[in-house]
Amino acid sequence: MRILGIESSCDETAAAVVADGREILSSIVASQIDVHRKYGGVVPELASREHLRQIVPVVREAIAQAGMKLQEVEAIGVTQGPGLVGALLVGITYGKTLAQALGRPLVPVNHLEGHVHAVFLEAHKAGRAAKLPAVCLIVSGGHTVLYEVRAGDSNVQDPNGLLRYRKIGQTRDDAAGEAYDKVAKLLGLGYPGGPILDRLAAVSNGAMAPVKFGPTKMRGNVLDFSFSGLKTAVLYHVREHNEYVEEIGRREEALARGERKFEQLLPLCSPKTLALVREFQNAVVRDLVERTMNAAEELAVESILVSGGVAANSQLRATFEQRAKSSGVEVFFPSRALSTDNAAMIAAAAYSRFRAGVIADTTLNADPSLALA
Repeated sequence: MRILGIESSCDETAAAVVADGREILSSIVASQIDVHRKYGGVVPELASREHLRQIVPVVREAIAQAGMKLQEVEAIGVTQGPGLVGALLVGITYGKTLAQALGRPLVPVNHLEGHVHAVFLEAHKAGRAAKLPAVCLIVSGGHTVLYEVRAGDSNVQDPNGLLRYRKIGQTRDDAAGEAYDKVAKLLGLGYPGGPILDRLAAVSNGAMAPVKFGPTKMRGNVLDFSFSGLKTAVLYHVREHNEYVEEIGRREEALARGERKFEQLLPLCSPKTLALVREFQNAVVRDLVERTMNAAEELAVESILVSGGVAANSQLRATFEQRAKSSGVEVFFPSRALSTDNAAMIAAAAYSRFRAGVIADTTLNADPSLALA
């Protein structure tokens, strides 16, 4: 069962072909980072235009890479939401057109469920089994949310079957990836912020952090997250210490010259800045890991799933693996390529929905706040 997946929820135009919900035959992603970089974040109108420009060649390349003809696709999975409404509509409209022209079923997919299936895709490639029930942390630039994941049939361990989700925690303000982007912009380190801050934190020479960020205490649901206060604490610290101003200016000048590589920005960062970046990342990783591990212990789950763009963070992965090993529960990540938005995860999620008879017609519309249930 070969399914074409189409993903256009934010700033990546992606298409992929996946067989039987497990084998990736092709996966093509056209990134828009260069388009949005000078704005320090995704501009919805520009994202929609880029999707319109890229959607046809990206799908064609995915079909060619899979060694198929378009007519050989047996179903089409498309992201319905959540995401940017204009961006979603490009993928949905093209998916509907293909489905109608080819006479193939159209399967609507929740973008967040796609991230869950990205973990299953990677586990299958590695010959491992992510057992259910599980706690899943989806953490990216647009989402930071915790779900309890169970099989649709409690007696069946089948990641290709329909799954049941219960939201148990979420960010009350900024997503973790959004906080990374804002802190990177504040420090003159460019966009996107996650990769550069992760690498800078790793090379910090052990200098004492100029400020300490304590754990974020939450009233009400203790499994909720909040990163706005942490971002603001970094802002206030930088404003109160003039010694940061000159080097931030040098880095911004380097970015203006197109010098964005890690090797070009590292010499422009003082030990104090590197220690600040390390302390910021320590605080983010601590909150993500602690709340997820607490949820896993409270629910007595079989495994922990971590997905989304921030799941590519090296410190987050290492910390989760260390904590999971000591607690006796397995933790599963997608590869770094499957952590960020892609269409293979959409095609994989579409397979289980197709098997359950979840088919859309031509009235399918984008839902920018689609809930995962």
